[in-house]
Parts: sequence; C-alpha cells; structure tokens
Amino acid sequence: MLIKKAVITAAGRGVRLYPAADTVQKGMLPLVDRDGLSKPTIQIIAEEALDSGIEEVCVVCAPGDEAQYLQQLKLLRENLLVAYAEVDWAQDQAERIDNLCKRLRFVAQEEPLGYGHAVYCAKDFAGKEPFLLLLGDHLYISNIVGQRCAEQVMRLAQEEECAVAAVHPTREHLIGRYGTLSGKRVPDRPGAYQIEKILEKPSVSLAELELHTPGLRAGFYLCFFGMHVLPHTVFDLLESAVSRGEKSEGEFQLTPALNELATREKYLALEVEGSRYDTGAKFGLLQAQIALALAGRDREQVLTTIVELLAEANQLRDGRADE
Repeated sequence: MLIKKAVITAAGRGVRLYPAADTVQKGMLPLVDRDGLSKPTIQIIAEEALDSGIEEVCVVCAPGDEAQYLQQLKLLRENLLVAYAEVDWAQDQAERIDNLCKRLRFVAQEEPLGYGHAVYCAKDFAGKEPFLLLLGDHLYISNIVGQRCAEQVMRLAQEEECAVAAVHPTREHLIGRYGTLSGKRVPDRPGAYQIEKILEKPSVSLAELELHTPGLRAGFYLCFFGMHVLPHTVFDLLESAVSRGEKSEGEFQLTPALNELATREKYLALEVEGSRYDTGAKFGLLQAQIALALAGRDREQVLTTIVELLAEANQLRDGRADE
C-alpha cells in the first residue's frame, strides 16, 4: 500500500477563534514551529504530512477560500524575500512555502454539511488511492525523535495493508468530545488494536456497555487522535449516507461510515506516541504554541520565560493577599 495523498479538512469558519478567524482563515493564524520559524497553522499541519512521505495535499475549505489561501501564501513568500533578503531563516521559510504551494490542491465544501461530507468532497482528489486524513485545527507532536505522528500511522497501514486510525487512551469524563472505539490487541503489534465498534462522542454509560477494550487501564477508552489512513472505499460508504440523507443533528458524520468500514474490512487502531492539540479550543492556540516551543529549538528560552511569568504571577498574588 502506497500512501501519497493527504486530505486536510479546513472548511469550518473557526467560530471558536472569533474575532480573528472572522477576518482571516483560521489556517493562516501564525504559530512558531519547532524549527523556530513562524508559520501559518495550515503549513505546520501540511508539513506533518509532507515530512511523512506524502506528495500531494488537498485542503477541503469553504467556498472562496481556495484563492485566498494561495494569494496569502504567495504574498507571504514574496514579503519574506523582499523584506528579509539574504537572511537565512527567511529564505528557508520562503522555500518551504514555495514547496507547499506546489503540493497543495483545494476543493470547496459548498455547504456546511458536516465532517463526513467534508471528507466526501475529496473523493475526486483521492481517486482509487488510500489517503492520510488530518484535521485542519489539530497540531500533532511526536514523542519519537525523527518520526512524525503521521509517519507512525502510515507505517502500520503500509505494513498491514489496511486502514488505520490513530487513537489515544482517554479518561472517561472526556470521551464525550471524541469518536470512541473498542477493539482487541493485535499480537506482536505493540499499541495496535483490531477495531470492533466505533461510536461518536458516547456517554460514559454507553461506553461502559459497548466500548470496553481489554488491557486498557480502568476508566480509559480509545479515542480518535484526529488522524487516519483510509481506503478509497470509505467514499462509497459516505456516498450511501449522503444519498440516504443520514444526518446527525443536521450533519453527515464520518464516524458511522468508519464503523461500517470496520465491519467490512481490516481496520486497525494505533496508540500514537505523541500528543494532539486542538487550536480551536479555549486557550488552544496558546497551548499548541507552548507545546511546539517546548518540543523545539527554543525550549530553554520558553522554559525560562514560563518560570519568570509564574514567579511574577505569584508575586502579584502575594501582594494582593497582603493588602
């Protein structure tokens, strides 16, 4: 199985990032990456795929955003070359943006009909090939030096010739935020499970009844990490759901199609050695920025800054207590 294409779903308007995302696509909001370069969020996510061996990346976006993404990326590249001529870091970033633009494709989700529908919009791009699926508001940081989270998932998919979902053991009080699954451990494959059942954001009581996975710590469940390798057959399942109008709360979800996929063909889950960060959550951009910095070249500087801020906050609190 060769995985050369990736799909990033980024059609949401970023309501949780208002007002910033009301004036610019949330994918263009900047963060300083592990290499010390300030980049648009969409570039950091795309490089997760490209650095793992992906050759083409399709961004599923809102209508009209295709031209804006390309225009802003090209303008950023030009400004770097003009304003920072002969500066190494600017030249490096300009080259990265140039490479990204050559690899990027766009498809518009004409109506906001849900995550499953957004994935379905990439059907023509994927064709008959398997593809890596990433979320446009999630950043991933691997715990394995020299191996991206996406690379971990892709390697298992290629070796086992099947679909793979990245998962993370999650405390039961948090599973209402994620797709959650049950499965059985795969012999001789550490951290891998054969998926048996998937439910979208289940209650704890439902998970206790239907999603028990042997071997997990008590009170933990396997939840989606926001990263999959999927076969092209998932589009047939999504198309059936769309044609039948199978919506949940007015949207076409991906999870029912993935649950059906698990009943039809081999579909594994992998506990990824790494962490995910939802940039759309409250303080999500801040948390993602701190995590990127602590995993990169500026780690010592950031640690020093955090310690200084905590000391200042404690002094301020103690001063107020003495008043």
